[in-house]
Amino acid sequence: MRIVIQRVKQASVTIDNAVKSCIGYGYLILVGTCEDDNDEDIEWLANKIVNLRIMDDDEGVMNKSILDTGGEILVVSQFTLWASYKKGNRPSYLRAGSHTITEPLYEKFCNVLSQKLGKEVQTGTFGAMMEVALINDGPVTICMDTKNKE
Repeated sequence: MRIVIQRVKQASVTIDNAVKSCIGYGYLILVGTCEDDNDEDIEWLANKIVNLRIMDDDEGVMNKSILDTGGEILVVSQFTLWASYKKGNRPSYLRAGSHTITEPLYEKFCNVLSQKLGKEVQTGTFGAMMEVALINDGPVTICMDTKNKE
């Protein structure tokens, strides 16, 4: 699994001119799944996200987790995180895998993350054309890949 976490003041997802999800202070997470992702990847990533200390403390130092601050999370599926750009100028997305395998992984990730956060995470719609709006706070942007845990 590959993710991009952006610390935000607010973020939203709009589909067909209707706002589907909206959060205040917290994380917008773009997540790309592939066919060889598994429960271990989901568990590791969800634990890492909720315990990551990138929220400001009272002195403005990134020293708190989202659990410490009570922040919100918006998760958006993003198959293009698996783009291969090594050959030619048109990216290949073959590593992203099929919907039948990757959609259940995305849904399970959102469920596990909700459990660890202690409240429901907001989501986009898997496979939909979405408009994602955000106000990045910092900016703070971090990329993670479960294939590179070390």
